[in-house]
Amino acid sequence: MATYLITGAAGFVGSALAHSLVARGEKVRALDNLAAGKRENLAGIEASLDFIEGDLLDSAALARACNGADYVLHQAAVSAAHFSADTARANRVNVEGTLDLLLAARDAGVKRVIVAACSSAYGDSPALPKHEGMIPNPLSPYAASKLAGEFYAAVFYRVYGLETVILRYFNVFGPRQDATLKSPPVLARIISTMLRDEEPVIYGDGEQSRDFIFVDNVVEANLLACQAPAKSAAGQVFNIASGRRTTINQTVRSLKRITLYDGQVYHGPERPADIRHSLADISRAVKHLGYRPTVGFEEGLERTVSWYRRQLPARHAGSGSLL
Repeated sequence: MATYLITGAAGFVGSALAHSLVARGEKVRALDNLAAGKRENLAGIEASLDFIEGDLLDSAALARACNGADYVLHQAAVSAAHFSADTARANRVNVEGTLDLLLAARDAGVKRVIVAACSSAYGDSPALPKHEGMIPNPLSPYAASKLAGEFYAAVFYRVYGLETVILRYFNVFGPRQDATLKSPPVLARIISTMLRDEEPVIYGDGEQSRDFIFVDNVVEANLLACQAPAKSAAGQVFNIASGRRTTINQTVRSLKRITLYDGQVYHGPERPADIRHSLADISRAVKHLGYRPTVGFEEGLERTVSWYRRQLPARHAGSGSLL
């Protein structure tokens, strides 16, 4: 039986990976400092985890976590929503923390490290769809830090032979995504606002589009990346998305139907830095990882709304402005 180490295991994608691997009967070790992750995200499976409360900047915790691990699923990071609060420390976590993890994995003889990257590496290029051969153009410190982690991962394979696979996530959504952040992901915020029977706010005309991908598909991509042949996957970058784009207006119409929200939607001023359209070319992941999204957008929305409905009362006082 293989041992999987998940960094950021109490976060959104990390906890989804943990639940899936435990359900498959795998041995799972979880590393999280609980600064952003929540123990409740691991409810029902904590007894099946080897949980280490530790930080990416703690070399002793990393050595302990990597010892005996076969695969590392590196999800831990300071997210875009938290980055601006302390840019210097966030950079240390995303860049130095990733480097320290790679060093610990190398020294422990880990078979392969899967690194969660971000489509923000592409910046605001109008070319669609985005493909892995495009020149990166990060437009924020967060995007630059995630791209630096990609480069370190690729170099570790070339220089040290540590197998790494880099997965560039597009707009991931699903259960356990935190809607309480100061600047939360768009679907988490729209859903929770509608379920509170409050008026969601969309910036601009709503015709901006995103390549939304349900979290279960991201989980499957990570597990496929663990087993893909090294000759075609190691040291490489892969887009993980649905390969289709949906406008915010289309999404709102679907969510109104699913949540039974019958109120109005407010359109606020367009944000100048907002990327207009996002769409991934996923052919490389299909060819080399065997990746194909199995949960479609509408089904993903249904599952996500069901989860949020269980977390929130149907009517709840409070404000909710949305992207």
